Amino acid sequence: MDLVPALEEPLRQPLKSVLGPATAKVMAEHLGLLTVGDLLHHYPRRYEERGQLTHLADLPMDEHVTVVAQVADARLHTFASAKAPRGKGQRLEVTITDGSGRLQLVFFGAGVHKPHKELLPGTRAMFAGKVSVFNRRLQLAHPAYELLRGDPEESVETWAGALIPIYPATAKLESWKIGKAIQTVLPTAQEAVDPLPDTLREGRGLVPLPEALLKIHRPHTKADIEDARSRLKWDEAFVLQVALARRRHADAQLPAVPRKPAPDGLLTAFDARLPFTLTDGQQRVSREIFDDLATDHPMHRLLQGEVGSGKTMVALRAMLAVVDAGGQAAMLAPTEVLAQQHHRSIVEMMGELAEGGMLGGAEQATKVVLLTGSMGAAARRHALLDLTTGEAGIVIGTHALIEDKVQFHDLGLVVVDEQHRFGVEQRDALRGKGKQPPHLLVMTATPIPRTVAMTVFGDLETSVLDQLPAGRSPIASHVVPAADKPHFLSRAWERVREEVENGHQAYVVCPRIGDEEDDPKKSARKKSPEDEAEKRPPLAVLDVADQLTKGPLQGLRVEVLHGRMHPDDKDAVMRRFAAGETHVLVATTVIEVGVNVPNATAMVIMDADRFGVSQLHQLRGRVGRGSAPGLCLLVTEMPEASPARQRLGAVASTLDGFELSRIDLEQRREGDVLGQAQSGARTSLKVLAVIEDEEIIAQAREEATAVVAADPELTHLPALRTALDALLDEEREQYLEKG
Repeated sequence: MDLVPALEEPLRQPLKSVLGPATAKVMAEHLGLLTVGDLLHHYPRRYEERGQLTHLADLPMDEHVTVVAQVADARLHTFASAKAPRGKGQRLEVTITDGSGRLQLVFFGAGVHKPHKELLPGTRAMFAGKVSVFNRRLQLAHPAYELLRGDPEESVETWAGALIPIYPATAKLESWKIGKAIQTVLPTAQEAVDPLPDTLREGRGLVPLPEALLKIHRPHTKADIEDARSRLKWDEAFVLQVALARRRHADAQLPAVPRKPAPDGLLTAFDARLPFTLTDGQQRVSREIFDDLATDHPMHRLLQGEVGSGKTMVALRAMLAVVDAGGQAAMLAPTEVLAQQHHRSIVEMMGELAEGGMLGGAEQATKVVLLTGSMGAAARRHALLDLTTGEAGIVIGTHALIEDKVQFHDLGLVVVDEQHRFGVEQRDALRGKGKQPPHLLVMTATPIPRTVAMTVFGDLETSVLDQLPAGRSPIASHVVPAADKPHFLSRAWERVREEVENGHQAYVVCPRIGDEEDDPKKSARKKSPEDEAEKRPPLAVLDVADQLTKGPLQGLRVEVLHGRMHPDDKDAVMRRFAAGETHVLVATTVIEVGVNVPNATAMVIMDADRFGVSQLHQLRGRVGRGSAPGLCLLVTEMPEASPARQRLGAVASTLDGFELSRIDLEQRREGDVLGQAQSGARTSLKVLAVIEDEEIIAQAREEATAVVAADPELTHLPALRTALDALLDEEREQYLEKG
């Protein structure tokens, strides 16, 4: 939020640099800091107290760290080497301690002289470097260091108080150098214009922005840090929520054709055919959707539901309601396999209601057409004609639906399956095909914690399906530690055989296909022995299928399915599997979403540690879809204490997708989870933690909605307007608009 000329001043200028050209260059290239304002918003990651020391016991491997510690001892060794054959090589080993653990520092050659003089036992300093292992001990080789002298002038001037800020740093620029640069520009913080409206700030007891910036960079007490962080979290949450509230407000002004189903039309006929009752959740969410469809501005709704909670049924009823009202509905699926599957299951569910214009079609029937990139020319022409004339009420397809040639008679509803696989531009292009903006329903089976939904999909209203339909079976999940206990893996294959003998089927999922060309550049790179063990290539579908056919699953009918197969072949494989002709399907994650084979009861996921938590949960949702209980085995070679094993343990211990998505979010950084969707924000969130700060985000959303309702153009809040412009430059404003 570079709000004012003083804060917009570049750190690097041809005539005078605020910091010195070399430092400014590193800041721009490695930390993305270009202006004085950027630098002031580069907040400390944590603080060290002068009297206390870092936990050396918890240092992460291969990361660049900054520690504050005391020298316990220092020894100079001489040795012979190629460069110093007469035993003149010098190595300085310094041991530092913090009470919790010890860490070895090493300096070589000419680099030993200065530290040998300065790092005497008892000296305290800040050390920065990359943690590595040598002889099974953690060490920093040639760390940069800054002595913490007791010189009163130095400490008051440079470190201001007992709390030492530790900044996110890089190997090229240590934390204390960033700290010194920030001290240089800190006086300009007084000129920061406050984006929060006074009434909001005072009502919530938040400190003004200039004070928050001073307190976060130069705190005297822990309370200062708390004050500053609370205030800066509000800034991030509020400005982002204002951006989203303005989107919702603008969408509410757009015209749309209200779509109310005819009283005794297609929807009534469809409901009468259903062999089961809808769950309470499905009925509630359907009501929310029908209310939205009946208004004269476009619906923007996110429907999230557990794997198998019946989202497709809810979406189909919405599509039928729109067809009833004289419009057309389009459903976008991320892959051809999925589009074909949706088409098949929707036609089956509708029966004669899907045979509009055909002999035997019911009176209220419509046509359901499929449109994918690999269709033959004649079938494609036919489908396009049905869309243009309005003969087809429902079309299901991949992004082929978005091409310019595709014209609709009257597009009233767009349903997007699996949000995270569709680009914003693609949704936008499809929306542009209606005479007026169509209603939009986005479905996702990846459960999204409430706060992420408010942050990432903040311009969509959210509906949640949290009950499973009757007749769904529980899924037992277990981790199979293949390296520690190879007999567990043998037992896993026995279990697959048992399921097949009982008349069921199984999936085996692998991370890659196996026919990739070896990249010569990759293989040319030298790897350490640890790398080799750690990073063997992920198991591949083609290899595993081959080994299983010749080994533990000999005699069973095993087929493979992956993304590089010809669409017709993929479809044929899926049909044989669905018909029960194939016992075991060895596949990549192409089966992750939407594949529905109720007779498949077991799934073995090879190298499960190579998949994310949400992805494992998605995959597991493919079994247990019928009346027989499901079994999911997560095979891994990772050691017991590793984070990867803990992650798999978490997946095995719960079937609650919302619980898992919280775990996922806590383990990955927010930035990864928010991914592209968060690129509507000028900076990824810095102090706001999406899970922990749920309350702030919810309150900020309420405040933002009220502010925008009262003053959509923010005419009376120029400082907020400026902050918003900084958050959303041209391209990102577009991004949110398309979202």
